[in-house]
Amino acid sequence: MMKPMFRCALTVLAGVALLALPAFAADPSASLKKGTPDLKSAGPLTFGPDGILFVGDTQGAALFAIDTGDRTPATTKGAINVDDLGAKIAALLGTDAKQVMVNDMAVNPISGKAYLSVSRGRGPDAAPVILRVGTDGKLSELSLDGVRFAKTEVPNAPSATVAAKKGASPRSQSITDLAYTDGRVFLAGLSNEEFSSRLMAVPFPFTDSIDGAGIEIYHGAHGKLETKSPVRTFVAYQIKGEPYLLAAYTCTPLVKVPVSQLKAGAHVKGTTIAELGNRNQPLDMVVYQKGGKDYLLLANSSRGVMKITTDGADTTESISSPVQGTKGLTYDTIASLKQVVQLDQLDKNHALVIQNNDGNLVLETVELP
Repeated sequence: MMKPMFRCALTVLAGVALLALPAFAADPSASLKKGTPDLKSAGPLTFGPDGILFVGDTQGAALFAIDTGDRTPATTKGAINVDDLGAKIAALLGTDAKQVMVNDMAVNPISGKAYLSVSRGRGPDAAPVILRVGTDGKLSELSLDGVRFAKTEVPNAPSATVAAKKGASPRSQSITDLAYTDGRVFLAGLSNEEFSSRLMAVPFPFTDSIDGAGIEIYHGAHGKLETKSPVRTFVAYQIKGEPYLLAAYTCTPLVKVPVSQLKAGAHVKGTTIAELGNRNQPLDMVVYQKGGKDYLLLANSSRGVMKITTDGADTTESISSPVQGTKGLTYDTIASLKQVVQLDQLDKNHALVIQNNDGNLVLETVELP
């Protein structure tokens, strides 16, 4: 791998570009303009080049690129540990821990600092906040006043006025996960179209040219084709030199989607390469190397943290008939990792995780299994 791989970000094999795109100018943030981003919510996060943080605004159906100014390289990525994370966030924001929601976490690959997207309050009117924390364990707010940023609208998002029939509202799932690699931000979520589950490729610097495809998958645990279930978490990954997205869905199919097919208006059928067990929702995922092999580390709502082998990702037969239990790529459950709700890679040997211990959030550095 060309550098330590971070969740949904730098997951490209050494020396291999995801796509042949123009090189960045010397300052990749040159397209950013000073102002105050009109964030309506702070959801999925991922880092791009030069300390630029991409923030998914689900309520506003928009993608923001924000210059954090955090560009001082860390000689070593030290451990980050914060007990009582929710209470400490609440104290910083002047509220109660019950009024705090941590929506996502991303590690800046330059500095090794962790960034958190937070909601102060509950529901669609909650105030969005971006926090960061380093090895000293002290939380601070990233001020958005007069910051350099850029914004692009996410087209054909679900209406903000449509209520949820079951579970989360469609608008709150307009962006479910993000990944940046080689000049593009990949975005998963729901649209207002017939094939509502979609994956998009957004060039950075932002332009009006956005590729996006409706995604159809075969869900073995449900025994049917699905086009409305959103990708919950995904990573970019090379399979035999070709760029793919490996995406996890609720109940829990793992699907590979070729990046080359993500074209504007396309309908793409993903290849289901694993069924990891039903009655479960995937929460977060990274790809990393251990012992010369690549693995996925997947946090789940009810099936713990899975270490999934990528061996066979290119040859595993597509699952296209009902499945009882599990099938396809194999995995081990990591018994030492409990109630993990967010994770990201800190360095080649360590991950940063947020655990929800009966409502008490803990931020902890752990060794990659």
